[in-house]
Amino acid sequence: QVQLVESGGGLVQPGGSLRLSCAASGIIFRLYLMGWYRQAPGKQRELVAAITADGSTNYADSVKGRFTISRDNAKNTVYLQMDSLKPEDTAVYYCRAALTLREHWGQGTLVTVSS
Repeated sequence: QVQLVESGGGLVQPGGSLRLSCAASGIIFRLYLMGWYRQAPGKQRELVAAITADGSTNYADSVKGRFTISRDNAKNTVYLQMDSLKPEDTAVYYCRAALTLREHWGQGTLVTVSS
């Protein structure tokens, strides 16, 4: 069975940093497009960052220059390094794996940025 398990969320002050991890199992990880999405209260889910099987990355304008997505295929894990965090980054962050007709989602991890 397929599992995506996020970790690393928590409470952080504005300007602080967090590193999210998403560990995948049940898929040939190296072939998948991986992405991080977030959903804030009262808002739609939005793409934060994505990384292709070849390592090409894409970011939402709101996080460009502050967040970095990376993957370690040997560990079947994708990461999101979040720096210079702002209160508006507060959301549940979800991991997504996609390949052709296949799509899988993690359970989400809560990030709260507050003083």
